[in-house]
Amino acid sequence: MNEEFNVYIEDMDGNVLVDEKMTSLANGFIDLWLPREKTYHVTITHDDKIAESELSTFEGDKTCITDMQLM
Repeated sequence: MNEEFNVYIEDMDGNVLVDEKMTSLANGFIDLWLPREKTYHVTITHDDKIAESELSTFEGDKTCITDMQLM
């Protein structure tokens, strides 16, 4: 797909980890690694569409998020 998205990620303390444009891979996914043992608020935008979610990286959490859809 190689589409460009605005990605914004901050932890629950308000520290910004990502605030940049990222290009999706050919399969439509964005490859992203976040530090373990934290919870994050993730916002992804493309044109006038937005996807927001709270994600965490604790043991047992999902490592591949496939349910964030731009609305």
